[in-house]
Amino acid sequence: MSKSLNKVPLTDKDRRKQISIRGLPLLENVASVKKTFNRHLHFTVVKDRNVATNRDYYLSTAHTVRDHLVGRWIRTQQHYYDSDPKRVYYLSLEYYMGRSLSNMMVNLGIESELDEALYELGLSIEELEEFEEDAGLGNGGLGRLAACFLDSMATLGIAGYGYGLRYEFGIFQQTIKDGFQCEEPDDWLRYGNPWEVPRPEYQIPVNLYGRVIEQNGKPKWVDTKVIMAMPYDTPVPGFNNNVVNTLRLWSAKAAQKFNFQFFNDGDYLNAVSEQSLAENVTRVLYPNDNYRQGKELRLKQEYFLVAATLSDIIRRYKHSKFGVSSTTRDDFGTFPDKVAIQLNDTHPALTIAELMRLLVDIEGLSWDVAWDITKRACAYTNHTLMPEAVERWSVGLLEHVLPRHLQIIFEINLRHLEEVAARYPNDAARRRDLSIVEEGDDKRINMAYLAIVGSHAVNGVAKIHSELLKTTLFKSFYELTPEKFQNKTNGITPRRWLVLSNPNLSDVIAERIGEDWITKLGELSRLRDFINDEEFVR
Repeated sequence: MSKSLNKVPLTDKDRRKQISIRGLPLLENVASVKKTFNRHLHFTVVKDRNVATNRDYYLSTAHTVRDHLVGRWIRTQQHYYDSDPKRVYYLSLEYYMGRSLSNMMVNLGIESELDEALYELGLSIEELEEFEEDAGLGNGGLGRLAACFLDSMATLGIAGYGYGLRYEFGIFQQTIKDGFQCEEPDDWLRYGNPWEVPRPEYQIPVNLYGRVIEQNGKPKWVDTKVIMAMPYDTPVPGFNNNVVNTLRLWSAKAAQKFNFQFFNDGDYLNAVSEQSLAENVTRVLYPNDNYRQGKELRLKQEYFLVAATLSDIIRRYKHSKFGVSSTTRDDFGTFPDKVAIQLNDTHPALTIAELMRLLVDIEGLSWDVAWDITKRACAYTNHTLMPEAVERWSVGLLEHVLPRHLQIIFEINLRHLEEVAARYPNDAARRRDLSIVEEGDDKRINMAYLAIVGSHAVNGVAKIHSELLKTTLFKSFYELTPEKFQNKTNGITPRRWLVLSNPNLSDVIAERIGEDWITKLGELSRLRDFINDEEFVR
């Protein structure tokens, strides 16, 4: 008889103690870095020094650093689960994160040990960094701002989550041929991504198309086409504070990847056509929308992000620990006290309609209760003053792709205009200016107006920008609800843009004023005391 059969069964508490993050080794010194690097080269990359390339050494280094932060990542999420704080959810179609290795090293405070360990192994961290693909999941300031916000939330210890799309191809790969720029696909995932963790257990079905019927006196969205949203998590460490937040990116997958019957009939293209069409949703950032197909794909991208994210937010809200861990929270009265949803520009503005759909159609709340929850939970950041840059979706396209959401937007607009009429009686021009629906031969939905009406706060990204919003683009809305409008001046993270980008200057500054400025940028004003210090200025 096996000896194990004679043992006293372990209690659940004893089992949990044995499956614990406690006691796992960290990178405490140069020797532990080399040991972990060596283990990953042989057991993760599965190569030895005779055949390993610099890319293999980069991957081993990345996994070594990841080992050091994983314990912090798990503990952070455990803490959020147990303490159930208010969580901030940042929705953005762009994230320009930059290369992760050096940024992780700085925020974790292990760059010195790692650099020395690699030097003793005959490797250069600067050379290995060049083998990390720079994910072009953004087009400029919008995506870089999102990345800086994630870094800041982690450094401040805010329970923050970024949500975006995991584009198969980045914005583009630049090459120069015969003196001219050529734009080629940016296949940033071709060598894999050591920083991301797939989470197939949290896949979410996203519905598109279909029609709306009435069932038991209530609208029901039926006959939809389903695309699966597959999440991939990337850690976002704070600076020297053991906090690691999460960026969750969604990848589109087919509900049925392979049609066996078509394949057996010799129709090999149609056997995999559903997979190809579904995955097009996250194929590239900003597909060309000069054609109807491109516009439809862009709309599907934006809704795909919103639908998957809101389902995930509600799942987490229901199941976070609050008193008894086995209890599910079904009361949405505290939703705005536990959830803050920040819309980065108008791309995720469909959040307003989708959250209403989930609360009314799925959770069974009344319209008035759901609308109060939605407005208190959502806030909107505007990035442009140009009217032509504001997203406007045609009613016909919305009716084709998202018929239930169009109904909800119409209802939101109807109730909104009733409030406007009560405030400004007999003022048809005012109602027209404030309408979410733009009338005409081609009716359109103004997504910025939808975001304003459905949010409790609206901000610009610089003082002058925010003031101009109130006097030009959104003047009528400011006059209607001035309390909503505020300013949040854009900033950058000094960790990446000074400590990492210019370490020599960082050292000089630290010699004069210490290192508090790394997390409190206002401390840099103390450098005025050294304006006449010739040695410092040189």
